[in-house]
Amino acid sequence: MTTTLALANQKGGVAKTTSVASIGAALAQAGQRVLLVDLDPQGSLTFSLGIDPEELEVSVAEVLLGKAVVRDALVTSEEGLDLLPATVALAEAEENLVTRTGREQRLKVALAKIADEYDWIVLDCPPALGVLTVGALSAADEVLIPLQAETLSHRGVGQLLDTIHDVRRFTNPDLVIRGVLATMYDGRTAHARNVLAAISETYGLEVIDPPIPKTIRFAEAPAIGRTILSTARSHKGAEAYRDVARVLMAGR
Repeated sequence: MTTTLALANQKGGVAKTTSVASIGAALAQAGQRVLLVDLDPQGSLTFSLGIDPEELEVSVAEVLLGKAVVRDALVTSEEGLDLLPATVALAEAEENLVTRTGREQRLKVALAKIADEYDWIVLDCPPALGVLTVGALSAADEVLIPLQAETLSHRGVGQLLDTIHDVRRFTNPDLVIRGVLATMYDGRTAHARNVLAAISETYGLEVIDPPIPKTIRFAEAPAIGRTILSTARSHKGAEAYRDVARVLMAGR
């Protein structure tokens, strides 16, 4: 059975793309068949996996507009992760989708054609609550919310939850909130611990354990088109993502 997992947060800079790539790599290392989907017009996930968006002729943009099928757009990273990549064309595609029939279901319909080939499909949502994010949430079985453990970082959680509520009401009633993943976490500070406690108390969301520690290694890995699980296999950050992957697999 395929599980489609969306990582969503309208706030940028919360390590969402890093988490998608690292969770995908951890799942693959655990023997799972994994497809990652880049839904950010900036193509950060695509670039971070060592693939130049400017060299691609077919991407998720063409798939969403019905100009290509998913299989025509798939690429494989050097780490062996399958990817449905994004290019700058996705920005224009998003504008066009606003007036297209079935825009919320286009990603789900496209992925359905290859879903049986994977155990996990992990969606990297853009840092906005627009058509692309709603489409991702409509296609997902579960949504995971990456969140930096700082006060300002969690102020938008309520808005995201409102969007998830609307998606459940109109396009995907079975969508499950898997929980919150704390990123760039410094457990030495009471502030970070208090923010996570506040998230749980205020919104009733599960906080996935362990939190992802703050480290420069996460910034270094994309520079060579890899994830931390490849560049620093025994680092505590890599181990944390492996633990998160185990939690996700156990919850299936």
